[in-house]
Amino acid sequence: MAKLVLDLHEIYNKGNLIDKELNRVIDEAIEKKIKTLEIIPGKGSGQLKKKVLRFLNQKHIRKKYHRLDKDSKNFGRLFVYF
Repeated sequence: MAKLVLDLHEIYNKGNLIDKELNRVIDEAIEKKIKTLEIIPGKGSGQLKKKVLRFLNQKHIRKKYHRLDKDSKNFGRLFVYF
């Protein structure tokens, strides 16, 4: 099963780029019919993960995916299923 991975470590402090990259990778997953998107906000203070979760919980974004899971074994990783 193919999956996309988005590692946000490089742009963790650039809020506008984070939203742009999240939009891009979600659209890419839908376009390529990829079932799983792995997002790595990292462990840190948890602020980036909260930002990503707020982004993913927006009504117009939630319509695009089926399910969102937090990795129980790795606090710094999220899975989005289409």
